[in-house]
Amino acid sequence: MNPKPVAVVAGQQINVRNFDDLQRLVTGRVNQDAGFTLATLNLDHLVKQRRDKIFLAAYQRMTFVTADGMPIVMLGRQMTPDLQRVAGADIVLPICEVAERNGVGVFMFGSDSASLHGAAQRLQARYPKLIVSGIEAPPQGFDYASAEALESAARIAASGARLCFVCLGAPKQEMFADRMAAIYPHVGFLCVGAALDFVANTQTRAPNMMQRFGLEWIWRLVSHPRRMAWRYALCAVLLIQILLGRLTTQRSAIPERDA
Repeated sequence: MNPKPVAVVAGQQINVRNFDDLQRLVTGRVNQDAGFTLATLNLDHLVKQRRDKIFLAAYQRMTFVTADGMPIVMLGRQMTPDLQRVAGADIVLPICEVAERNGVGVFMFGSDSASLHGAAQRLQARYPKLIVSGIEAPPQGFDYASAEALESAARIAASGARLCFVCLGAPKQEMFADRMAAIYPHVGFLCVGAALDFVANTQTRAPNMMQRFGLEWIWRLVSHPRRMAWRYALCAVLLIQILLGRLTTQRSAIPERDA
């Protein structure tokens, strides 16, 4: 059974409050020999959900959903004031800590070969008892619904890994995780985007100060203006729609005074 939601943003439930919650929930699944899926919600995901019903359905089946991105966190805090940002880029270390503590293997899937090898080396240096059961970088144009995807998932399961970091980017990684978790219910599939690239230092993340104040989007926009400008414009439009919708709901809930 999935945990109860701690917040709902634009119809999407969030059920992981903070990093302690994340580690507790994943540890529970590992101890029960049960798999799961995990996604980290941001505005871009909400935009994509409105365009792609398959992605929306996959997201709604996720076992765990965290709040990633300060707009999501701030919207979620209207329901849960102590909701914390649990970003995909920050999940790898606490999950590796859980894996090492419980003696279960992790698999790294997605990204590219250099990033996966670099991440594996750095993580094993940090967590000496961490079991890296395998790594696999799929080819360009990888299709989550293909026969090749099924073969990749079979290799992940056969490796003995109980946890798999999926680094394919949204929406592909969430749909891959959703499909494969139904076939291999003992594996936990965590959708973490570029997290392993950051671990391996093959991509540079925004400075800590920008992360702390929720300004990573500026860093990404400056770093990749052509790719990110339209994405953030769509996110801004959606955020305005959400805020206006909440304002309308709040106003309609206020009883009118008798004249």
